[in-house]
Amino acid sequence: MSWQAWVTAAVVVGVIGSLARGKVSPPLAMMLGVIALLLPGILTPAEAFAGFANPAPVTIAALFVIAGGIEKTGALQPLVLTVFGRRDGDRSALARLVGFVAGTSAAMNNTPVVAMLSPQVSRWARLRGRSPSPYLMPLSFAAILGGTVTLIGTSTNVVVSGLLESAGMAQLGMFEITPVALPLALAGLLYLILAAPALLPQRRSSATSAGAEAREFVVHMRVARGGPLDGAAVEEGGLRHLQGLFLVGLERGSEWIAPVGPTTRLQGGDLLAFVGVSEAVLELQRMPGLSSAEERHFLDFDDPGHTFFEAVVGGASPLLGRTLREAGFRDRYQAAVIAVHRAGQRVHGKLGDLAPRVGDTLLLLADPGFRARWKDRSDFLVVSRLGGPSPTATRRAPLAAGISLAVIAVAGAGALPLLHASLAGAAAMVVFGVLSPAEARGALALDVLVVVAAGFGVGAAVERSGLAAVIADGALGPLAAAGAPFALAGIVLLTLGLTELITNTAAAILVFPIAITVAQGVGASPRAFAIAVAIAASCSFLTPIGYQTNTMVYGPGGYRFSDYARLGAPLTALVLAGIVLLTMLFGSS
Repeated sequence: MSWQAWVTAAVVVGVIGSLARGKVSPPLAMMLGVIALLLPGILTPAEAFAGFANPAPVTIAALFVIAGGIEKTGALQPLVLTVFGRRDGDRSALARLVGFVAGTSAAMNNTPVVAMLSPQVSRWARLRGRSPSPYLMPLSFAAILGGTVTLIGTSTNVVVSGLLESAGMAQLGMFEITPVALPLALAGLLYLILAAPALLPQRRSSATSAGAEAREFVVHMRVARGGPLDGAAVEEGGLRHLQGLFLVGLERGSEWIAPVGPTTRLQGGDLLAFVGVSEAVLELQRMPGLSSAEERHFLDFDDPGHTFFEAVVGGASPLLGRTLREAGFRDRYQAAVIAVHRAGQRVHGKLGDLAPRVGDTLLLLADPGFRARWKDRSDFLVVSRLGGPSPTATRRAPLAAGISLAVIAVAGAGALPLLHASLAGAAAMVVFGVLSPAEARGALALDVLVVVAAGFGVGAAVERSGLAAVIADGALGPLAAAGAPFALAGIVLLTLGLTELITNTAAAILVFPIAITVAQGVGASPRAFAIAVAIAASCSFLTPIGYQTNTMVYGPGGYRFSDYARLGAPLTALVLAGIVLLTMLFGSS
């Protein structure tokens, strides 16, 4: 083995160790690795930084912008409401959830999908008295499986496509990976539906364990005429057993109906009075078929710049002695009161006619600067921002969805390369006002882009130094001698092991040159081996740190480290066998 291969091996081990221990950020670890390979001349400057000119990072950046537009506008919200809008058993709800998540993750980057849905899954579970733990880990795993199905489902696929181009081969087509990944994803989803309820314990989330004091608010909602609740019974509409919320009565014309029975039929225009804790009250704003009854005092829910605050009325507040309408609350504070908590007393009546008292807690919808403007004023004793996402904006949701679907259609049909289609889609998000230029910049995951771009240099060194050939002939030599399926199994197993220790993109980048060398050595298709690496690099199911979506649900699900292996080990074995079998059957020639 040459000195270049020894140095490259030392650098690669150092990069893997740094990533696995988490002592150094992934971008810094990759950049230090590139510099360490550049200084002794193992890489030329052009080779070291070729990744920054490769289409893959640029394509990933554009896809992040498109996903940011989908996330901001809530273009998925109608489908989300369909998934979460019914009351049924755990397995049925889980089946709808994982199917929806996998399908969505195939059409857009899977990380934003989990970021959007995990808070909603947690709220949905808590409002129905269920633990979120049987749902959140399957949510992450389903997003991973769905993301492997198309080229744009995960950045790893785009990275491998760019690596193929760097190696002198054609990039992956939009659905070239699908014949292998789709059957595998379907088998994995079936496993999650059957196994997750049995294998995942009922955990309490970190937020639930904190045991924050619950304070009740009263909020009035109007049943939309012609909406999904118009004509539905209370229980059919999912309003009977809301966790943290209680329907105390309804006003229909001049008639007040209380208590409200489960079979009471709602009518468009009915005014519903709910009592509940703040988080549950916020959830009502997202329930289909209901709208705030305080429209004259309500800010535009379509504005994504607004969020929720709690404000406690002080003794020197100018609000005392006047109703919210008389005080011109909205114009004065650029905020809207959507509910009120008054210690020891439930506040009824229209909010516009409510006269605040000292100590009342107002649940407000305002712009993010509200606290900075009023926290030191006499109007309120305390102003605090509530956790959780802002209300979903929907005004430009059809436009955002249309742009995303156009990118998929154009790239899938081969009318434009994915790079061109994704750049056009990202530009359209800004030009048509879905995202501002600042929001588009904020959607870019710069850490991921640097890891990808710098990783191309490290991967090039693994091949050019001869290290890939050494590993192929040495560690994987016995498997290669047994035939292509065994060689492929070794590559997949190596990739699955690395992706649990380091980032999925880094694992793909490091294994790619080894896979190509092994494939050429056994007379198999390098392209088929590359597809297997792309899929395996994303399939992290054993730890909460191997894939970003696993980390995102770790705390909200209240999981222990071992919970991942409990559900993920059989799934990993399924993935290993499935990738080998399906790649040999359907892999590119």
